[in-house]
Amino acid sequence: MSGQRQPVFVKVCGLTREEQIDWAVELGYDAVGIVVTPKSRRYCPPERAVALAGHARGRIPVFAVALTLAETAAVAEHFDVVQIYEPADIPNLALASGAPPERPEALRYFFYDASAGSGVFEDIPRWVAEVPGKVVIAGGLDEHNVAGVIAEFGPYGVDVSSSVETAPGVKSREKMAAFVAAARTPGQNSR
Repeated sequence: MSGQRQPVFVKVCGLTREEQIDWAVELGYDAVGIVVTPKSRRYCPPERAVALAGHARGRIPVFAVALTLAETAAVAEHFDVVQIYEPADIPNLALASGAPPERPEALRYFFYDASAGSGVFEDIPRWVAEVPGKVVIAGGLDEHNVAGVIAEFGPYGVDVSSSVETAPGVKSREKMAAFVAAARTPGQNSR
């Protein structure tokens, strides 16, 4: 792999307050995620999710994150990307899964996340490096393991949530800064 590479795409997920979006913008994140599944401890009800998306609009791309497409129905039009754990026929789909996607070419992004949002790090299978398109690795990444994952798998991007928190949904600006710095370590570039 040679030539000029773009820096790795870095997304922070599970934001619940406007100031967290401001931090993401200030720290140089590439996208933010707002969780709209009621099953999450970081759940934002529709009215709150739309307000957060509005705060982010024009400043940083915003993802609506849920388990199913149905859970995003009330808010999807306010978001740039819909990130769910099931296939769907929508143009702005980010499919999250621990299994290889059947039609990677139909996806805006593929999030490899065997943890299903639990934030538990597990060994990443080799096939992840072979998936075409914009592959984002998620699940248990933190400032200590992210550079190694990027070096080994060369993903388009990485996604973080629980490791940059002091409590579920309570992000730490310092932890967010440490993660994005580790992900952007010189020499750690995407394919």
